[in-house]
Parts: sequence; structure tokens; C-alpha cells
Amino acid sequence: MDKTSNKYWVLCVYLALVLATFIAYEPMRRNEFVNLDDGAYVFENPHVKVGITRESVIWPFTSSHVGNWHPLTGLSHILDCQLFGLNPFWHHFTSFLFHVANTLLLFWVLKRMTGAIWRSAFVAAAFALHPLHVESVAWVAERKDVLSGLFWILTMAAYVRYAARPSLGKYLLVVLALCLGLMAKPMLVTLPFVLLLLDYWPLGRLQLEWSKARQVSSQSEAVKVNYQKATVWRLIAEKIPLFVLVAVSSVVTFMVQRSAGAVQLEESFPINYRIINALTSYIAYLGKMIYPSHLAVFYPHLLDSLPLWQPILSALALIIVSAAVIYTIRRWPYLAVGWFWYLGTLVPVIGLVQVGSQAMADRYTYLPSIGIFIMVAWAVAELLAKLRYRTFTLQIAAGVVLVLLLLFTRVQVQYWQNSLTLFKHAVEMTENNFRMHNNYGKALMVEGHFDDAIEHFKEILKINPQYFKAQNNLGLAYYMKGEIEQAITYLDKALQLKPEWVGPMQNLAWIKATQPNPKFRDTQEAVRLAERACELTDYKNPALLDTLAVAYAAVGKFPEAVDTAKKALELAESSGHNQRIEGIRSRLHFFKAGKIYIESLPKAFSD
Repeated sequence: MDKTSNKYWVLCVYLALVLATFIAYEPMRRNEFVNLDDGAYVFENPHVKVGITRESVIWPFTSSHVGNWHPLTGLSHILDCQLFGLNPFWHHFTSFLFHVANTLLLFWVLKRMTGAIWRSAFVAAAFALHPLHVESVAWVAERKDVLSGLFWILTMAAYVRYAARPSLGKYLLVVLALCLGLMAKPMLVTLPFVLLLLDYWPLGRLQLEWSKARQVSSQSEAVKVNYQKATVWRLIAEKIPLFVLVAVSSVVTFMVQRSAGAVQLEESFPINYRIINALTSYIAYLGKMIYPSHLAVFYPHLLDSLPLWQPILSALALIIVSAAVIYTIRRWPYLAVGWFWYLGTLVPVIGLVQVGSQAMADRYTYLPSIGIFIMVAWAVAELLAKLRYRTFTLQIAAGVVLVLLLLFTRVQVQYWQNSLTLFKHAVEMTENNFRMHNNYGKALMVEGHFDDAIEHFKEILKINPQYFKAQNNLGLAYYMKGEIEQAITYLDKALQLKPEWVGPMQNLAWIKATQPNPKFRDTQEAVRLAERACELTDYKNPALLDTLAVAYAAVGKFPEAVDTAKKALELAESSGHNQRIEGIRSRLHFFKAGKIYIESLPKAFSD
């Protein structure tokens, strides 16, 4: 292939990757925000939705957010709000652009390292189109995935330039790209280990006599860059600054997540359960890469209900494959590199340190899957090397696979259209998923489908009778239906299960203070509950202060009601709770006039 023709086909690949990714994700233009962290990251976050201000730019650097310290992610959301407000289309479009950029950069880096245009193109296309990656792209709250992915690949690109001709300036670019990636998501802590794998193949920097012959023959087109050779100890020493960076990031991440309650300790998830889940998850992820069915936004942790044979077989499979790729490393080095890329990059999220309550998550495959795609692309091409119609067969096979991935992705994107479609799909795709039953029930309740919501909340109590959120939400659903008595019963149960939980405290206080029926009014109890809820939140929650003001007025403490309502109004205005502001103002007029506030439907909807 001459140089002009080569450039033409490379350009065609870039255009095809953009077009295919656009077709796959086109349904995302109709998607809304979902009530699963999107509020915490964007539309309910006062630091973000205000756009670019001095305070909002400082905030992500000085505060942890949703159990993480990722200032670049916060800044990206702030910039979106500055440019586009809270229009979900543009927030989704930004994430899509990051995914497209990652796809094109991945193709460039692989082509640059290996010289193999078509194998690199297949890996990039599989990365762009695989349905497992929809969660990372279509979920606004997972902007950190596509953003950190960008810096992961940029770090690789900088490292390839450095490896060809080492210099301090080029090395500092590697360090900078890694730093920025860690500030988007700490998933990049395994990247220095991946760079060591790339030193062996395809860069061929590792000085091993028996490996030299195979380095070039494993590529379909000759790479004309001679990368600087070094001993294994030199290559490790070269990356010490990178290891120091990721070590610091790991410590910071663990401390932030633990302080936020995201890290589940021994009492919730014993180590034996975590090991069992990790082993089975490695194989489960592979299964979903091969056959991406029953994808869901949340997979419940099975704990002791998982059959013992599954982790045993999973462990054996992992050992056998690892032994096989090591045994064949001289002949097929890409198998070992791809396999250990996959195993290693999943370590931070495989569940040995349990963050959250999920067993696994599709988004965790965003970068680890690249290793498996490399294995497939290079192995299949080499296995069919002597086939008579090799090129035609590879083209047809790759085309069929990529078209199927594109179609599956288009379907998967549509499940992310809104909270109802997302949670309904998760309930249908999984079993005993009480958390998704809860989320789906809440979404139904917002739409006014109270009977359907109640059925899902009751289904939760069959699965997990101690799930206090279901008790609270059952109480709210019954209250919205007008069955006051049932509401109080379930809210009381929620508070019994979790005595210091402000959600049912607020809801009960509101009901007992605002009910027109004397049978359900208990103004003294309302004051007690509202005061305790405010104490637990250091009197900084405008919704709880609003409830306390209503309770004070109900017992005739109108000066206290006025003062508390004013403070609630001040906090609501400073935090941008526009919907609550008008309600507080109207109630403040009641209190100033010496009137109590009575209503038949709750305004303080809390869970």
C-alpha cells in the first residue's frame, strides 16, 4: 500500500468512525436527565447550574462531590450549564463528543504504535459501538467516564511520542495528561501498569532477546519508528513518578469515598463475598462483551445467594486463560497484553474494595474492554492468515459484528430516554432488584401513577423487608393518594427502621402540622420531628427549615415561624431552589399574619 493510498484509507476510517458513532447514538438527542445522580451532578446542584462564577470554579477543587474528588468533571458540567443552561440535549451532546474524540484518538494511537490500520480500526469501532458503553455516554452523571477516557488515551499518545525519542519535555506531557485524567476520575490509577504492557508490545521497548523477532511479525504493516529499548528495571524506574501520582490519587479517593459513606465496609460486604463477586464479575463482563443482553443500570449484589460453582469455575477460567496467554507470549504477545490490560484495569472497580452496593456496572468496562478488543482483532487476523479468501472473510465478519453492535447500541440508548424507561428496563432485566423497583416506583409516583408505584414498593418489601426507603416511599404514595392513615403507618415504620433519617422525619412533621383532619394532626410531635431533622442537618437544609416554620406556626409560635421561614428563604435563594422559593414566600405571609398553614397534599416530598 503506497503512502498516498494509505492516507486516503486512514481518512476514510476516521469519517466512518464518526458516522457510525453518530448513527448509533442518534436516539440520545431525545433523552432527558434521569433521577439517578444527574440531579446531584447537574440540575439540582447549586454550584453547577449557576454556571461559571468565581465560587463555582473554586468549588470542585476544594470539595468532594458524590463521594469523589474529580474537579475536572465538575468543571465540565459547570461549563455546560454556562453555555447551555439545563437543556439536557446539549449535556448529552457534550458527552457524545467526548466519546467520538476518544474513538478517533484510540484509532490514531493504536495505528501509531502498531502500523496496523484495519485492526486498529476494528478496535476503535468496537469501542465506539459496543452497547456496554452506552451507560458511560448516555448518562450525564457519568461524564467522568468519557472525560477520564479522553485523558487516558491522551496519556498513551504522549507516551508513544516519548518512547520514540525520550526527553524531559515529552515525559512531562505524560505526567500532565495523567494528572488531568486522575482529576476527572481516579480510574486511571492502573494506567502506568498498562504503559508497562505497551512497552513489551507493541512498542517493543523491553530488551529481551527471545522477544525481538516476534515484535515486528505480529504487525500487519511495518512500523518505521524505532522505539528506545530499555531493561525492565529501567522501564519501571522511568514510571516511578507516575506510580507516585496514582498512589496519592488512590489514598485521596479512598478517604473521600469512605468519609462520604460510599465505601462499604466489612459488616455490609464481608471479604469472602467480595472475592466471590469479583471472580464472577470478571467472567460476567466477558459474557456481556460477547453477547450484550440484559444490560441494566444497576445489578444487585447477590451476597450469599450465588451458587458456589460459579466463583469456582470463574477462578479456574481466569487461571487457565492467564496461563495460556503467558505460555504463548513469545508467539502472540498481543494476547497477554490485551488480557492483562483487561484484568488489571478492572481491579479498582471489581469490588474487592466495595464502593456502592452494585455487584458490577456496565460503565466499568469503558476502558478495560479495549484489551479484549485488541485480543480479538489481532488474534482473528492472524488465525486466518493462511485462509484463501482471508481479506474478504475478515471484512464480512467484522462488518456483521459492527453492524450488530451498532443496532444493539441504538436500542440500548433509547432505554435512557427518561427515568421511567430506564428504571422499568432495569426491573425487567434483573431479578430481586429492589433498588430499581424503588427508583421505578418513585418515577411512577412523580407521574401520578400511585397505584402502580405502591405495587413496586410492596414488591420491594417481599424481597427485602428491612429496606427503609420503600417504607418511606409507600407512605408518600399513600399520602398522595389521599389515604392519610396508611401514609402515617408506613412513615412510622421507616423511622423505626432508621431512627435518625431526616426523610420520614420531615414527611411526618409536615403531615402532622398541615393536616386539616384533627385525627391526624399532632403539632407538638411535628415540632419535635422537624427540630430533630434540622439539628441533624445543622439547620442548613431549606426544605427542613420550611417544615419547621410550618410546625412552629401550627403550635402558635409565629415569631419563630417567621424567623425560620426567612432563613429557609435565604438558603433556598442562595442555593437556587427556585421551585421551593415561591412556596416559602407564600407561607411566610401566612405566618406574618398570624395564620397557620393547612393543606391536603404534601409539598415537602422527601426520601
